[in-house]
Amino acid sequence: MSDAVRTLHAAVEQYPEPYLRQTLLEAGALGGLKLTEREVGGSVDLGIPVLGYVDQFRSALAAHLASAGFPDVRVTADLRSTIVPHSVQRPLKPLPGVSNIVAVASGKGGVGKSTVAANLALAWAVGGARVGILDADIYGPSQPLMLGLQGQKPSTPDGKHLLPLEAYGIKVMSIGFLVDAAQAVVWRGPMVTQALTQLLSDTSWGELDYLVVDMPPGTGDIQLTLAQRVPVSGALIVTTPQDIALADARKGLAMFEKVAVPVLGIVENMSLHVCTQCGHVEHIFGEGGGARMAAETGVQLLGELPLDSHVREEADGGAPSVVSAPSTPRALAFVEMARHAAGALARRGRDRRGSFPQIVVEET
Repeated sequence: MSDAVRTLHAAVEQYPEPYLRQTLLEAGALGGLKLTEREVGGSVDLGIPVLGYVDQFRSALAAHLASAGFPDVRVTADLRSTIVPHSVQRPLKPLPGVSNIVAVASGKGGVGKSTVAANLALAWAVGGARVGILDADIYGPSQPLMLGLQGQKPSTPDGKHLLPLEAYGIKVMSIGFLVDAAQAVVWRGPMVTQALTQLLSDTSWGELDYLVVDMPPGTGDIQLTLAQRVPVSGALIVTTPQDIALADARKGLAMFEKVAVPVLGIVENMSLHVCTQCGHVEHIFGEGGGARMAAETGVQLLGELPLDSHVREEADGGAPSVVSAPSTPRALAFVEMARHAAGALARRGRDRRGSFPQIVVEET
């Protein structure tokens, strides 16, 4: 290996990947890299859904290398994604075939948790991952409406297991498929937890990289029991910037800590509103609450999502923003949040600080 290639190699290793929040060396991502004095090729394995990200990655890495003294090196490396299973809370065992279950929770209702869960699942699927979503909000199931599946019923070929419905490339199961949408679900806590654990275990999910669980709002007995019974790799806490929502979000974070479920981060929904007429930006529910909570609790702020009437309209119409308006700022905000969430989960099992991946050096 020439001195020039060795120096280039070191510069690539130190590129700080923004979604993993690690250098490529720390992330153990460079096993497929191929270097010459003029080109960074081969492949980089980030361990997160990467479709739609390769051009942005190449440009950012090229800018990093230019600042390190390599302005003429071409970056042609492809991105790969090996999404690995992560540990769950003891004594639970992972669900067969499902690499990671990610709970989306909120301390109170009305903060847009289900909208965040739907767009999170869809963003991961658009990124190339195999994704399912379980609507665990037993008293107010929203996913059948949001995903355009209202009125449909799952089949059960063997009379024991349910086949999930599918929408936009993700697998979907909800209590809303099994009960009359016009009837109130009047169940006590034990009935709710039994029903949802059965839905989780009796659904034939197949092979999934991520299963998103849209949790019921709140931090009561039902939520705590579900957090204890569902084998979760990580959780997201959804809040709005206002103080009362943040206070309840802190309770949700504390609940997951009690059952040893890692909180991947906080999502601040309805963060700001941009006027469609004049472009004026207004923080209707306050400003910076999610960032302050993240700083106080030591968890990551995964995203600040806009208060936009189109988000509501698209969800109500059965086609959430990520799939109905993928190039808009509102959809891209969800994609950014999803990548940060995937990166936070990937860091749990990819902290290989000090390891040295094999680098293939091609002579020119």
